[in-house]
Amino acid sequence: MRILLFCDEHYHPGQVVIDGMSPLKAKGYNFDIIKNGRDFQLGMLQDYEVVVMTKCDEATPEDRESWKSAEIQREFVEFVENGGGLLFVHSGLVAGKDTAIMDSLAGARFKWHPKDSAVWVEPIKPHPIVDGVRSFCEVDEHYYLENVADDVDIIMASYSPSQGVPEKYESEPYTNAPAKLEPAGYVRTQGKGRICGLTPGHHLHVWLNENFQKLLENSLQWCANKS
Repeated sequence: MRILLFCDEHYHPGQVVIDGMSPLKAKGYNFDIIKNGRDFQLGMLQDYEVVVMTKCDEATPEDRESWKSAEIQREFVEFVENGGGLLFVHSGLVAGKDTAIMDSLAGARFKWHPKDSAVWVEPIKPHPIVDGVRSFCEVDEHYYLENVADDVDIIMASYSPSQGVPEKYESEPYTNAPAKLEPAGYVRTQGKGRICGLTPGHHLHVWLNENFQKLLENSLQWCANKS
Protein backbone atom coordinates (compact mmCIF):
# COMPACT_ATOMS: atom_id res chain seq x y z
CA MET A 1 0.00 0.00 0.00
CA ARG A 2 1.32 3.42 -0.95
CA ILE A 3 0.73 6.05 1.74
CA LEU A 4 1.34 9.80 1.89
CA LEU A 5 2.71 10.75 5.30
CA PHE A 6 2.79 14.30 6.67
CA CYS A 7 5.12 14.93 9.62
CA ASP A 8 7.59 17.35 11.26
CA GLU A 9 6.81 20.47 13.25
CA HIS A 10 8.18 22.53 16.13
CA TYR A 11 7.07 20.29 19.01
CA HIS A 12 6.92 16.99 17.11
CA PRO A 13 10.07 16.04 15.17
CA GLY A 14 9.30 14.18 11.98
CA GLN A 15 11.96 11.55 12.61
CA VAL A 16 9.93 10.15 15.52
CA VAL A 17 7.05 9.45 13.14
CA ILE A 18 9.28 8.16 10.35
CA ASP A 19 11.07 5.75 12.70
CA GLY A 20 7.74 4.79 14.28
CA MET A 21 6.24 3.88 10.91
CA SER A 22 9.38 2.15 9.66
CA PRO A 23 8.53 -1.37 10.98
CA LEU A 24 5.45 -1.40 8.73
CA LYS A 25 7.62 -1.25 5.61
CA ALA A 26 8.40 -4.95 6.03
CA LYS A 27 4.67 -5.62 5.73
CA GLY A 28 4.32 -3.92 2.38
CA TYR A 29 3.50 -0.35 3.42
CA ASN A 30 5.35 2.27 1.41
CA PHE A 31 5.51 5.85 2.65
CA ASP A 32 6.04 9.01 0.64
CA ILE A 33 6.91 11.71 3.17
CA ILE A 34 6.16 15.42 3.24
CA LYS A 35 7.98 17.27 6.03
CA ASN A 36 7.62 20.80 4.66
CA GLY A 37 3.94 21.55 4.26
CA ARG A 38 4.71 23.98 1.46
CA ASP A 39 5.90 21.05 -0.67
CA PHE A 40 2.32 19.82 -0.92
CA GLN A 41 0.71 20.48 -4.27
CA LEU A 42 -2.93 20.31 -5.23
CA GLY A 43 -3.68 17.05 -7.04
CA MET A 44 -1.12 14.96 -5.14
CA LEU A 45 -3.68 13.08 -3.04
CA GLN A 46 -5.20 11.24 -5.98
CA ASP A 47 -2.13 8.97 -6.12
CA TYR A 48 -2.79 7.48 -2.67
CA GLU A 49 -5.30 5.22 -0.93
CA VAL A 50 -4.52 6.58 2.52
CA VAL A 51 -3.02 9.79 3.90
CA VAL A 52 -1.50 9.88 7.40
CA MET A 53 -1.56 13.31 9.05
CA THR A 54 0.78 13.76 12.02
CA LYS A 55 1.41 17.43 11.31
CA CYS A 56 -0.45 20.52 12.49
CA ASP A 57 -0.63 23.63 10.30
CA GLU A 58 3.02 24.67 10.85
CA ALA A 59 4.89 24.47 7.55
CA THR A 60 8.18 23.43 9.20
CA PRO A 61 9.71 23.55 12.70
CA GLU A 62 11.25 26.90 11.72
CA ASP A 63 8.42 28.26 9.54
CA ARG A 64 5.51 28.15 11.95
CA GLU A 65 3.07 29.87 9.61
CA SER A 66 0.16 27.80 8.31
CA TRP A 67 0.44 25.69 5.17
CA LYS A 68 -3.18 24.50 5.35
CA SER A 69 -4.93 27.06 3.19
CA ALA A 70 -8.69 26.80 2.71
CA GLU A 71 -8.05 25.46 -0.80
CA ILE A 72 -5.74 22.74 0.53
CA GLN A 73 -8.21 21.81 3.26
CA ARG A 74 -10.99 21.47 0.69
CA GLU A 75 -8.68 19.19 -1.32
CA PHE A 76 -8.55 16.81 1.64
CA VAL A 77 -12.34 16.89 1.95
CA GLU A 78 -12.70 16.00 -1.73
CA PHE A 79 -10.12 13.21 -1.36
CA VAL A 80 -12.07 11.61 1.48
CA GLU A 81 -15.51 12.09 -0.02
CA ASN A 82 -14.31 10.36 -3.19
CA GLY A 83 -13.23 7.29 -1.19
CA GLY A 84 -9.82 8.13 0.26
CA GLY A 85 -8.73 7.20 3.77
CA LEU A 86 -7.36 9.71 6.26
CA LEU A 87 -5.58 8.75 9.49
CA PHE A 88 -4.88 11.50 12.03
CA VAL A 89 -2.29 10.64 14.68
CA HIS A 90 -1.44 12.75 17.74
CA SER A 91 -0.43 16.26 16.62
CA GLY A 92 -2.30 15.81 13.35
CA LEU A 93 -5.35 16.61 15.50
CA VAL A 94 -3.98 19.99 16.61
CA ALA A 95 -6.14 22.75 15.16
CA GLY A 96 -4.74 25.91 13.65
CA LYS A 97 -6.14 29.42 13.65
CA ASP A 98 -7.92 28.88 10.33
CA THR A 99 -8.33 25.10 10.02
CA ALA A 100 -12.06 24.76 10.60
CA ILE A 101 -12.52 22.82 7.34
CA MET A 102 -9.87 20.26 8.31
CA ASP A 103 -11.11 20.13 11.91
CA SER A 104 -14.61 19.29 10.68
CA LEU A 105 -13.19 16.57 8.45
CA ALA A 106 -11.13 15.12 11.31
CA GLY A 107 -14.23 15.13 13.50
CA ALA A 108 -12.31 16.06 16.65
CA ARG A 109 -9.46 18.31 17.66
CA PHE A 110 -6.84 18.60 20.37
CA LYS A 111 -7.81 20.73 23.36
CA TRP A 112 -5.04 20.35 25.99
CA HIS A 113 -2.48 18.05 27.58
CA PRO A 114 -0.68 18.16 30.92
CA LYS A 115 2.99 17.22 31.25
CA ASP A 116 4.07 13.70 30.28
CA SER A 117 2.77 10.93 32.50
CA ALA A 118 1.81 7.28 32.39
CA VAL A 119 -1.11 6.92 29.97
CA TRP A 120 -3.19 3.74 29.74
CA VAL A 121 -4.82 3.02 26.37
CA GLU A 122 -7.58 0.44 26.00
CA PRO A 123 -10.09 -0.68 23.35
CA ILE A 124 -13.63 -0.10 24.57
CA LYS A 125 -15.79 -1.56 21.78
CA PRO A 126 -15.38 -4.08 18.94
CA HIS A 127 -14.05 -2.66 15.70
CA PRO A 128 -11.63 -3.89 13.01
CA ILE A 129 -9.13 -1.24 14.10
CA VAL A 130 -8.79 -2.76 17.58
CA ASP A 131 -8.70 -6.40 16.49
CA GLY A 132 -5.73 -8.00 18.24
CA VAL A 133 -4.91 -4.81 20.14
CA ARG A 134 -4.47 -5.23 23.90
CA SER A 135 -4.50 -2.45 26.46
CA PHE A 136 -1.08 -0.89 27.02
CA CYS A 137 0.60 1.81 29.08
CA GLU A 138 3.37 4.21 28.04
CA VAL A 139 4.66 7.55 29.24
CA ASP A 140 3.16 10.02 26.78
CA GLU A 141 1.37 13.32 26.33
CA HIS A 142 -2.21 12.63 27.32
CA TYR A 143 -4.32 14.45 24.75
CA TYR A 144 -7.71 15.82 25.73
CA LEU A 145 -10.08 16.08 22.75
CA GLU A 146 -13.21 17.96 21.82
CA ASN A 147 -15.59 16.64 19.15
CA VAL A 148 -16.57 18.83 16.24
CA ALA A 149 -18.63 16.23 14.37
CA ASP A 150 -21.77 14.49 15.63
CA ASP A 151 -20.90 11.10 14.14
CA VAL A 152 -17.58 10.48 15.92
CA ASP A 153 -17.55 6.84 17.07
CA ILE A 154 -15.12 6.36 19.97
CA ILE A 155 -13.48 2.93 19.96
CA MET A 156 -10.58 3.43 22.40
CA ALA A 157 -10.13 5.27 25.68
CA SER A 158 -7.07 6.65 27.47
CA TYR A 159 -6.53 7.31 31.16
CA SER A 160 -3.91 9.21 33.13
CA PRO A 161 -3.75 9.39 36.95
CA SER A 162 -3.77 12.65 38.87
CA GLN A 163 -0.53 14.56 39.22
CA GLY A 164 0.52 17.50 41.37
CA VAL A 165 -1.84 19.01 43.92
CA PRO A 166 -5.57 19.70 43.51
CA GLU A 167 -5.21 23.28 44.73
CA LYS A 168 -3.22 24.10 41.58
CA TYR A 169 -5.38 22.31 39.00
CA GLU A 170 -6.67 25.62 37.64
CA SER A 171 -3.69 27.92 38.22
CA GLU A 172 -0.93 25.55 37.02
CA PRO A 173 -2.72 22.89 34.90
CA TYR A 174 0.38 21.69 33.02
CA THR A 175 2.05 20.31 36.16
CA ASN A 176 -1.09 19.74 38.23
CA ALA A 177 -3.94 17.76 36.70
CA PRO A 178 -6.76 15.51 37.92
CA ALA A 179 -7.15 11.92 36.82
CA LYS A 180 -8.60 11.97 33.33
CA LEU A 181 -10.43 9.59 30.99
CA GLU A 182 -10.39 10.66 27.34
CA PRO A 183 -10.96 9.24 23.84
CA ALA A 184 -7.82 7.61 22.47
CA GLY A 185 -9.17 6.43 19.12
CA TYR A 186 -12.25 7.10 17.04
CA VAL A 187 -13.64 6.63 13.55
CA ARG A 188 -16.09 8.40 11.27
CA THR A 189 -17.01 8.41 7.59
CA GLN A 190 -17.66 11.20 5.12
CA GLY A 191 -18.93 10.57 1.63
CA LYS A 192 -17.25 7.38 0.39
CA GLY A 193 -14.21 7.78 2.64
CA ARG A 194 -13.07 6.71 6.08
CA ILE A 195 -11.40 8.73 8.82
CA CYS A 196 -9.62 7.56 11.98
CA GLY A 197 -8.06 9.56 14.80
CA LEU A 198 -5.52 8.23 17.31
CA THR A 199 -4.28 10.42 20.17
CA PRO A 200 -1.12 8.62 21.45
CA GLY A 201 2.22 9.14 19.78
CA HIS A 202 4.43 11.90 21.17
CA HIS A 203 7.42 9.62 21.82
CA LEU A 204 9.08 6.95 19.70
CA HIS A 205 8.64 4.29 22.40
CA VAL A 206 4.88 4.74 22.02
CA TRP A 207 5.04 4.21 18.26
CA LEU A 208 7.18 1.09 18.71
CA ASN A 209 4.90 -0.49 21.30
CA GLU A 210 3.68 -3.71 19.68
CA ASN A 211 0.05 -2.86 20.37
CA PHE A 212 0.38 0.60 18.86
CA GLN A 213 2.04 -0.95 15.81
CA LYS A 214 -0.94 -3.28 15.47
CA LEU A 215 -3.25 -0.32 15.92
CA LEU A 216 -1.48 1.60 13.14
CA GLU A 217 -1.64 -1.33 10.72
CA ASN A 218 -5.30 -1.98 11.45
CA SER A 219 -6.07 1.71 11.02
CA LEU A 220 -4.35 1.86 7.63
CA GLN A 221 -6.24 -1.21 6.48
CA TRP A 222 -9.58 0.15 7.68
CA CYS A 223 -9.01 3.62 6.24
CA ALA A 224 -8.15 2.00 2.91
CA ASN A 225 -11.40 0.01 3.15
CA LYS A 226 -9.52 -3.29 3.13
CA SER A 227 -10.74 -4.68 6.46
